[in-house]
Amino acid sequence: MNLLVSLLARTGLLKEDVDYHLLRAAMVIIFAWFGYDKWFEVEIRGLLPLITHGPFTSWTIPVLGIRGTAIFLGASEWTFGTLLFLGFWNKKLGVLGALGSTATFISTLTILPFAPDAWDAGAGGFPAMAMNAAFLLKDLVLLVVSVYLLRQDVARVIAVHDAGGEPGTFTS
Repeated sequence: MNLLVSLLARTGLLKEDVDYHLLRAAMVIIFAWFGYDKWFEVEIRGLLPLITHGPFTSWTIPVLGIRGTAIFLGASEWTFGTLLFLGFWNKKLGVLGALGSTATFISTLTILPFAPDAWDAGAGGFPAMAMNAAFLLKDLVLLVVSVYLLRQDVARVIAVHDAGGEPGTFTS
């Protein structure tokens, strides 16, 4: 085991902030990809059962329609992804991206209790997840990553400010 740990230590796995940068990059990719899908009505139609049952999303279809909801969600996800990407260089923009990301995943997780067909009746219902619940549950990890990035970026902005540096331009 010691040999394995020693080998892993030499891979760069312990390099300062590697986790922070990997998580940020992963969130940028997720928002780019998910945001791309949201631009298409077919994606929104597939998500209709979830969107219409969400406490924070149910208003979108009646107010914006299917096409408007697609544009709104796609633009939101690309905006938050872009802000997270820019957060590699500007932590204040990273804070905005992480706030948007956090709000996104709080919004999607609140759908879970109201999602139709979320619990597998053939397996006895709750807590046996059906695909709708499993699809939403992944957002728990994405919410935790969003909060982690938010905490890191706020701490870095404060550290630069307290050090008398140029606020928001700190890079790690």
